[in-house]
Amino acid sequence: MFQLIKQLFGLGPKTDYSQLVKNGAIILDVRSTGEYAGGHIKGSINIPVDQLRNNLGKLKDKKKAIITCCASGMRSSSAKSILLNAGYEEVYNGGGWTGLQGKL
Repeated sequence: MFQLIKQLFGLGPKTDYSQLVKNGAIILDVRSTGEYAGGHIKGSINIPVDQLRNNLGKLKDKKKAIITCCASGMRSSSAKSILLNAGYEEVYNGGGWTGLQGKL
């Protein structure tokens, strides 16, 4: 329980997104295709969150790290839950894509 509270308030260990990407993590942008076309992290893949359940086959390796991102962090949080419930083992909510880009 204490661990959950620490995570909710960002008090746990910081995620090194740059290292995750160097180790082969997938950056999954879950914004709409229009938002994605307006700007995105180079090398990211776009599957809108409302289409994620129907497109899990595009993310074949359930052991590979996935970093979700969107505009603010809300949809990427939903995407993280969808992926974890589908059996993906290492999923991180990177929050807003512009903030995540600055951490890479």
